[in-house]
Amino acid sequence: MEGQPSSFVSQSQNDLSGSGSKKSVSLAIDPKNQQTQIEGMYPSKIMPEITDLRSAKNLSHDSVNISQSENPESIHKFWGSQPILLNSNNELSELNSPIIQDSIAIREQPFTLSSSFEWSELDLTLDCEIQELYELLCENYVEDDDHMFRFAYSKQFLIWALKPPGWLSEFHCGVRVKTSHKLVAFISAVPAQIFVKGKLKQMVEINFLCVHEKLRNKRVAPVLIREITRRVNLKGIFQAVFTSGAKLPNRPVAVCRYWHRSLNPKKLIEVEFSYLTRNMTLQRALKLYKLPEKPITPGLRKFKLSDSKAVCDGLNLYLSRFELCPKFTETDISHWLTPHEGIIYSWVVQPTPSEPITDMISFYSIPSSVIRHPKHKHLYTAYLFYYFTTRTLFQDLLYDALILAKSNNFDVFNALDIMENKSVLEDLKFGMGDGNLQYFFYNWCCENIATDNVGLVLQ
Repeated sequence: MEGQPSSFVSQSQNDLSGSGSKKSVSLAIDPKNQQTQIEGMYPSKIMPEITDLRSAKNLSHDSVNISQSENPESIHKFWGSQPILLNSNNELSELNSPIIQDSIAIREQPFTLSSSFEWSELDLTLDCEIQELYELLCENYVEDDDHMFRFAYSKQFLIWALKPPGWLSEFHCGVRVKTSHKLVAFISAVPAQIFVKGKLKQMVEINFLCVHEKLRNKRVAPVLIREITRRVNLKGIFQAVFTSGAKLPNRPVAVCRYWHRSLNPKKLIEVEFSYLTRNMTLQRALKLYKLPEKPITPGLRKFKLSDSKAVCDGLNLYLSRFELCPKFTETDISHWLTPHEGIIYSWVVQPTPSEPITDMISFYSIPSSVIRHPKHKHLYTAYLFYYFTTRTLFQDLLYDALILAKSNNFDVFNALDIMENKSVLEDLKFGMGDGNLQYFFYNWCCENIATDNVGLVLQ
């Protein structure tokens, strides 16, 4: 399930609902997303065949982040109790079906917190509550091992990510201190329709699991996980998909990698995000990564709200070739792809005003704070999102996206090697990251899916 993280839940599945309560399936999320030191988050070594500009940090974005400081035995015990295939399983049971059937009894009352805390359903239509969430994440969310960079989601990004079509306020689950009402923990769920090998399932993605640093190791995250699970179960949803960069005892359905493309080598070096090797000078790096000022594809323009239906049809048709992909509605497309500065950037190709849209490409923005740097305060990273092509070569379309990202002042561009991506990344001077991003299903059994058969992006 999509999510991020206290100590691991070590109880067996039968223990999760508590004494005297009905049994509730616990959605598999790593309770460690509350931890700040996350493996695989900031850029990785860029391939020397492409360039001698090396990345000092690993800037990838897992949906389930696992700190290496946790006891491996605890990690395995927690994940081993979840309805997720284990690596030790030599044979799969019934394929493309639930591991546990949906007809389960669900706990009716919220899980019990310590007497000092209380549950709080955040109202993200109120600016004051968005501000509280923004501050919690800014001060306590993931940063790199050297404490040089920290994800810095904007309030507008949080609204975009947490309020898509079908969002539910019950899935914006917070914990407050009773006396001060200070928000000290949060977890969210977003419903999504997902195709798995031709079968459409209603699933949920978990994100923004965050616990105040003073409450870590107080077992707040496991309770958050169980509570969001209970709420999701009550809505009749029992499957999920999530990603993780860390090694789990569970069997991933797919294993992918992030690739990184430098857009602003000078700044990356100044903030020690990247460094020059012995055979590379700054001038050579600037020349190597130089991009044109304008896109090359005729008819490329910004996505408009009126494009939603055509793009929905084109994207769903394109994604249908992959074994793992979402199903979008026109309303989904309007939400996810309508351009918003600093959040989502989308373009379509329409050769002439009288012709139909033939192609689309998009990327979203996750900046990072640069901690204690005298000159630079933020690092701006673009992440390749969804696209489809019918007429334009994909390599040309992605090249245009790099140009547009550079013109919008991004410093680095990240892409997974899913869909058609891997076939063009080296030619466009991307460097391969040094860690894997694994896709997992919660409560769903299916055979492995090849990387180039993955058409799902979890932002």
